[in-house]
Amino acid sequence: MIRHVVSVAMDEFEDLPMPDVEVDAVDPGELLTRIEAGERVTILDVRAEREFAEWHIEGDSVEIANVPYYEFIEGVDEDLLARVPESPSGPLVAVCAKGGASEFVAGVLQESGIDAVNMAEGMNGWARLYRVVEVSRAPGPSTVLQFQRPSSGCLGYLIHEGNEAAVVDPLRTFTDFYVDLIEDLGLDLTYAIDTHVHADHVSGVRRLAERTGAESVLSVPAIEERGVAFEVDHPVGDGEVLSVGGAEVEALHTPGHTSGMTSYLVDGRVLLTGDFLFVESVARPDLEKGDAGAPDAAAQLYDTLQWTLEMPDDTLVAPGHYSDAADPAPDDTYTARLGDLRESMPILRKGKEAFVEFILADMPPRPSNFEEIIAINLGERETDDDEAFELELGPNNCAATQESIAGD
Repeated sequence: MIRHVVSVAMDEFEDLPMPDVEVDAVDPGELLTRIEAGERVTILDVRAEREFAEWHIEGDSVEIANVPYYEFIEGVDEDLLARVPESPSGPLVAVCAKGGASEFVAGVLQESGIDAVNMAEGMNGWARLYRVVEVSRAPGPSTVLQFQRPSSGCLGYLIHEGNEAAVVDPLRTFTDFYVDLIEDLGLDLTYAIDTHVHADHVSGVRRLAERTGAESVLSVPAIEERGVAFEVDHPVGDGEVLSVGGAEVEALHTPGHTSGMTSYLVDGRVLLTGDFLFVESVARPDLEKGDAGAPDAAAQLYDTLQWTLEMPDDTLVAPGHYSDAADPAPDDTYTARLGDLRESMPILRKGKEAFVEFILADMPPRPSNFEEIIAINLGERETDDDEAFELELGPNNCAATQESIAGD
């Protein structure tokens, strides 16, 4: 099920000379459904080159080109039209930041004889797509739901048993979504949990706790070592078990990505790993202490992985992120059996020195605005909803590599 949270913000390009043609619009959710179904989709992204390079729509069936909208303002010629990709299956989809500039370009293209439509709400609308999928393979008495944000690969979770629930790694932007879902399911939210101090998105833990009366939860190492500047309702220690109805949720300190990184073992079988282990990669170690601290953090990550890999093979790993290199499981969640990851990722079988060398060799760019986001999540400064949304636009880049390391 995909629930769309639609932005109604006005575009900034109202003064563009709109062509005298009617431009059809495609909903971001509809476009995502087509891409995930493997349909061929051709996209013309008309944002500035820098914005396009930072993040854009991707997929195995997607062909995409970037021609900034302002090149169409003075009219079109053959050279400009030659840079517009041909769409062999349906209309060309024009995309911009908020939907106004791309509507203009789609109209210009129609006047030039090219079948084109506009993606409503632009990349902002794409970033507001959110969905919930049940982790049907999760053994145990509780129900585990996975929240998926396709634009950034952010994952979160709802654990519920009886009428009690806990949310893990909520995003502030989707607070209303969580509140509505919890009410729809007839649940009482007991805990709002962060696995660590996030660097790629603004945490929704405090806002969700305020809205619902739930206890905010962060690990003791995260609070003490990162200097959290707000009061956490429930500082959780390593090995502590939180009760959610009949479910037992055990906190396990799993440092390496950050010093306070804590995973949560649900019913002894489902491991919510946050950002230390993904289904296609492992964590990057440089976001807390920078390049200077990355070697020690990578070594710590190795040690964490060693004892984690001693868990039973059928432990289900449920991470905090996924990338385009990850394949969904049969239940459409981004989860994997620990035994399967051990077999598919040779890096998990490397010695410590080789592991650290590999992790440090080719890390991707750090998440956009990560220093500002960390400051907000530590409680060092406040922000409003609009800024919070803008700060976290783009890919998460929390893994050690943007490519799958399975089979390497």
